[in-house]
Amino acid sequence: MPDFPTATPRSRVRVPLRFHDGYGVDADLVTFHGLADGQEHLAVVLGDPAPGTTPLVRLHSECLTGDVFGSARCDCGPQLREAVERIADRGGVLLYLRQEGRGIGLYNKLDAYALQDQGLDTYAANTALGLPEDARDYTAAAQMLRALDIPSLDLLSNNPDKADQLRDLGIDVQDRIPTGVFTTAHNVRYLRAKVLQTQHTLPLGELREQPELLAERHAG
Repeated sequence: MPDFPTATPRSRVRVPLRFHDGYGVDADLVTFHGLADGQEHLAVVLGDPAPGTTPLVRLHSECLTGDVFGSARCDCGPQLREAVERIADRGGVLLYLRQEGRGIGLYNKLDAYALQDQGLDTYAANTALGLPEDARDYTAAAQMLRALDIPSLDLLSNNPDKADQLRDLGIDVQDRIPTGVFTTAHNVRYLRAKVLQTQHTLPLGELREQPELLAERHAG
């Protein structure tokens, strides 16, 4: 088992979550001492797994533009909304990780958006800024899972790297379950890049820039 510092729960508080479409659920929000990267990551504990079942877990990287402002340039907001309901139904945890822009930060992400408007894909834009394509490290996530006594889980994610990193960190990822596909006129190229560059499990054949989507994007 990899050797890294142990994290411990710091606080736990009950919070009613309410979404724009009317869905609501109560969750326990857990904070931690001793996380490896020093960030204020948060565990959102939802539902109650049936005895003998594997909890459903999502590692959700913070996205201010998508999660808060509803940006259509990514699929983060819809993924967050979907994950909360699916985890609440089954029982498990959503780890909300402070890793804006795949770990490069909010300002750099917006700079990368400007380069994407000039034709670069999301990964090439990061590289053009002298930044990693994906700077995320999931050591803190593994610490949080251990602190919550979750050594084994099913992972709700399209990203194989998340499962691979967790396994390397000693977490038993039994299954990786894809999220939905949330396509807009503004995120098709972004989603295609995730499939082609980092093997996300999304249906590439469906991610084409249809004329009606292009018209919507240009109108916007």
